[in-house]
Amino acid sequence: MKKFNPSKKIIITLIIAILVVVTVSVTALQRNRGNKNNLVQSVINDTVSFVDRALTAPVNWLNRGITAVDDLFNTYDENAKLKAKLDSYDTVAVENKNQAKEIEELKAELALNATLTSYDTVTGNVISRSPNNWQDILIIDKGSKDGLENNMPVMSQKGLVGRIVEVNTASSKVELLTSENQNSDHFPVKVTSGDGDSFGLLSSFDTKEGALVVTQLTGSATIKVGDLVQTSGLGGNSPANLVIGTVSKIKADSFGLERQVYVTPYAQMYDINIVTVVKRLAGEADE
Repeated sequence: MKKFNPSKKIIITLIIAILVVVTVSVTALQRNRGNKNNLVQSVINDTVSFVDRALTAPVNWLNRGITAVDDLFNTYDENAKLKAKLDSYDTVAVENKNQAKEIEELKAELALNATLTSYDTVTGNVISRSPNNWQDILIIDKGSKDGLENNMPVMSQKGLVGRIVEVNTASSKVELLTSENQNSDHFPVKVTSGDGDSFGLLSSFDTKEGALVVTQLTGSATIKVGDLVQTSGLGGNSPANLVIGTVSKIKADSFGLERQVYVTPYAQMYDINIVTVVKRLAGEADE
């Protein structure tokens, strides 16, 4: 095979170099003169530009796609974090509301206990309500180990709410004053008026009026709306002077023979969480 003459390589190299120098010189001269590019230069520039766009377009498109996907994932993560924060804020708000309610209930119970310094008391928490008698029965977390016994009065907030009807070792059942149990031992009460006391029996709860009803009243004192109603202590089942509520209405019974006194209780009966059981007068010995 015939070898390529080195001198030809030199000549070709020189020719290419001369063409490059001439092209650059012509381009520079035209730029200095402000002339337009010639046809060859325009074709070369357009070809280079087209090739450059053809090569860079897929890369740019891919970069934009990757950036868009990355932004989408970042947005999703940020939304998830924001949603978690909002959920946590809602949870904290509910917890704060419940804690504030519990604090208010504890304050009310402390205020009640401050009025019961003449009695031995036990404070307990409501742990459930009977599903059969939702409005009538409470279960509290105190029992015989805490000295509780049947018929002990139970108070909450500002007044009497019921009595102990069943005692276990660590829990007790409380029957509320709203009970419709006709066999229940009802509280003997007294109504304090300006001209004396009247005594009767707390016998029922009128759901329409939202009031306790006192019957079998004795005494000739004039009872007025706003008069204080308390336990009388008669019968020996409960201490005297435990506040119940105030008189809201007085009317004759269905036979017109005796008065019925309607009493608005100090304590509401439908949202009870903490109670105070009155055991006995302070200093009174256990039987």
